[in-house]
Amino acid sequence: MHCQYALINSLYRVRFFFTSKGDMMMMMMMIMMMMMMMMMHAVCNGIKMKLSEQLEHTIIKITTTELLLIASLRCKLHIQMKSLSLWMCGLLFISLTGVHGINRFPENFVVAKRNDANPVTLTCRTATDGAVTWKFHGEDKESDVELEDNVQQNGQNLSVSEVDTPMLGKYSCWRGKEMLSSTYLLLESAEEEELDNLSFSCWAKSFDCNFSCNWIHSEQTAVRLGLGHDCSEHRKLCHWVSSDRLVDGRFQFELSHSLSPYAEESTKLELTAEAIVNFAILRKTKRFYLRNIVQPDSPQIVKCQEGKDDLKVIIDAPSSWSTPHSFFSLEHEIEYVFKDDGKTGRSSSDLIPKGISKLRVRSRDSLVLSAWSQWTPWKNVITGKRNRCKCKNTARSCCPELPSGFLDNCKKRRKKKKNIHTKQSQTS
Repeated sequence: MHCQYALINSLYRVRFFFTSKGDMMMMMMMIMMMMMMMMMHAVCNGIKMKLSEQLEHTIIKITTTELLLIASLRCKLHIQMKSLSLWMCGLLFISLTGVHGINRFPENFVVAKRNDANPVTLTCRTATDGAVTWKFHGEDKESDVELEDNVQQNGQNLSVSEVDTPMLGKYSCWRGKEMLSSTYLLLESAEEEELDNLSFSCWAKSFDCNFSCNWIHSEQTAVRLGLGHDCSEHRKLCHWVSSDRLVDGRFQFELSHSLSPYAEESTKLELTAEAIVNFAILRKTKRFYLRNIVQPDSPQIVKCQEGKDDLKVIIDAPSSWSTPHSFFSLEHEIEYVFKDDGKTGRSSSDLIPKGISKLRVRSRDSLVLSAWSQWTPWKNVITGKRNRCKCKNTARSCCPELPSGFLDNCKKRRKKKKNIHTKQSQTS
């Protein structure tokens, strides 16, 4: 009986939550699903429940996280119910995760300043003349827009001034039962604390035309980036790049620029970010040189050449690095470990001491002194003619250049030794 009461209490919580968040249809669907779950469970256990007995329960507003936790606990309690109930649990989770906010930038929206006397215009996009009706998708239902001193209809369009939080949301224009178009009314946020949360980092693997950006904070539900003066000035010609939220909560963007990689860089990139939080839109612009965000991929260790007194490491630029490499030069740093005492050393030259057990390499642009790349994985160093047959895995080892067919001969010699050892064991 305790489980049934807990479910009923959750039902009342769901009702209050969705009523306050403005989605009556979603609320009714959730109520119906949870009532079906309770009835099925009651029938299976022969329990007669009286819903009226729970009306005295205090209804409290909860956050999305708390509601998901409650839903998770309820689903776990009914894990052995019929497949229909399990399907309901899954549907409940899917519905709850999409309740809050705008997940992507709407195609049509208007941004107003809070309590600004200058009106903003919501346009009804229709090719035909005739009277239209405006509706507002408010907290609990879709209703006709009430015309007041600060809300006026001018022909087919709607004029709104002195905008405040209760007025934000989705507006749609109708002719009869046909919706002609819809527009979101959003609020411009200028609070410094909120703007500081618009934090993103960018990097480029080379001086080519592409670079990437990561959205660091994930409180926002809809994010987009735009490059150039058109975006920072909020012009219609701006090309915005959007991204879906990744599994770990980040947003990642791929952008293109038109800077020549062969000319001296004198112009900063101008990157504007926009994000929507609770029908408020935040904007922030960053300006930076491409050279300041360049970070090459890890280089490639090709081979180790053993000299009389030292070891020469042959290193290639990463495949993603700009070409020709004679123009876009890289400098390398080698870190190595001594066999005898395990101490480490570093060298900015391709020549390092002998007696090394393993090494790794990183690179950066040698002219602008860009950020260092990530280190390559450690590679074992193989030297000496006797050890060359150990170079069968060049991905893990830095080996000298081997003659053609050398490793095949190594296999034959190993097989021959194995056969001799087998025969000796049999005779003894």
